Amino acid sequence: MADEQPFRVYSPESLGAAIRHYRATAGITQAQLAERTGINRSYLSGLEQGIETEQVRRLFRVLRELGVRITLQKAEW
Repeated sequence: MADEQPFRVYSPESLGAAIRHYRATAGITQAQLAERTGINRSYLSGLEQGIETEQVRRLFRVLRELGVRITLQKAEW
């Protein structure tokens, strides 16, 4: 997995794709991830679908203003 390319996150859709990819790679369901993280499964589903919540909208507004984007890559803990 070390050779896997990082996800460039530049929109709610690309954030959702990254979350879905890493969740599936971990072999866990949305319900399991939601329980482990203490968030509602329907909220997690919305994130994976790229639905733009107010929190996500604010995050991307800050990033755009700073001229930066997020890159996600599997951590080696």
